[in-house]
Amino acid sequence: MTALTSENCSFQYQLHQTNQPLDGNCLLFLITLGKILLNILTLGMRRKNTHQNFMEYFCISLAFTDLLLLVNTSIISYFRDFVLLGIRFTKYHICLFTQIISFTYGFLHYPVFLTACIDYYLNFCKATKLPFKCQKVLYFFAVILIWISVLTYVLGDPAIYQSLKVQNVYSYHQCPFYISIQSYWLSFSMVMILFMAFITSWSEVITLVQAVRITSYMNETVLYFPFSSHCSYTVSSKKTLLPKLIICFLGTWLPFVLLQIIILLLKVQIPAYIEMNIPWLYFVNSFLIATVFWFNCHKLNFRNMALPVDPFVNWKCCFIPLTIHNLEQIEKPISVIIC
Repeated sequence: MTALTSENCSFQYQLHQTNQPLDGNCLLFLITLGKILLNILTLGMRRKNTHQNFMEYFCISLAFTDLLLLVNTSIISYFRDFVLLGIRFTKYHICLFTQIISFTYGFLHYPVFLTACIDYYLNFCKATKLPFKCQKVLYFFAVILIWISVLTYVLGDPAIYQSLKVQNVYSYHQCPFYISIQSYWLSFSMVMILFMAFITSWSEVITLVQAVRITSYMNETVLYFPFSSHCSYTVSSKKTLLPKLIICFLGTWLPFVLLQIIILLLKVQIPAYIEMNIPWLYFVNSFLIATVFWFNCHKLNFRNMALPVDPFVNWKCCFIPLTIHNLEQIEKPISVIIC
C-alpha cells in the first residue's frame, strides 16, 4: 500500500506510463476481477456479529465501486465502439475511467482514516447516543459525502484535468496510472508506530509469547498465558496494555505488516486502483481500534461497556482476566486472547 513521487514533482501525485496493452484489456480485467474476489473473500471471512461502524459501510461501497468498474470495463471491451445516450464510448474510455477511479481512490485514504478515527472515538466515549437506524443513515450519508467530495475534487482540480488530457497523446496501447502519496505516508506511519511500540515493550511481548498456550474453550480456539496480577475488569496502565495489544494485532496482521515493510523497503509503486482494497481498510481499522484502546486505557471497563467489535481481532477477549477451572490443572488466573 505504498506510493512514491519523484523529487521534482510539484504535485501530490505522478503518472507512470506502462506497457499494458489495451487490446482486449485482459490485464486490467484480470486485476480488477482478482481484487473483487479478494474483497468477497475478505468480507466473507469477517465476523458477522460486528457493531455498525463507518468502516464497514465504506468497505461495502468500495466493493460496489470495484464491481462497477469491472462491469464498465467489460461492456466497453465487448462492444469496442458504441454510442449510449449520445455519448460515444471507445477503448479510450477504459483508460479514462480507470484513471478517474485511481485518482479518486488515491485521495480517499486520509478522509477515510480520519472519519473512522472520529467514529471510534465518539463511540468509545459515548459522546453520541443515536438510535440504531439513525446511525445507519448517518454512516450511509457520511460515505456518500466522502465519495462525492473526493470525486468532485478530482474532476475539478486543474492539474488532475491536465494529467487526464495527457492520455490523448499516448497511443491506445499505453495508459498512465496514478500512484498515491497518501497511502505511502499512512503505511509508513503505521509501520513506524508499530516498530516503536514493539521496541518499547519488546521484553514483555517476548515473555507473553513464550508463555502462550493453545487450547479450546467454549468452542473457541484460544491462546492463554499466565496472568499473575490481581484479576480486574479495568486496565489502568498503558505499559501493561501495550504488549497485549501488540500480540493481538500481530497475531492476526503479522503477514500484512511484513508485506507493508517489504513494499516500503523495495519502494514498490502500486496503482491506486489496486492499493485501495478491503484487506487494507480492515488492517487500518484494527490499527485504529488498538490506538483508541491504548489512549483510553483508563476508561476501559469490560463489565459495563460494549467495545467496538473488530471483524478480525477479538480485542475484548484479549483483556478479560478469567479463572478457568480444570483446564490442564491450572491454578493461577489466566488471561485469554482470541486472535
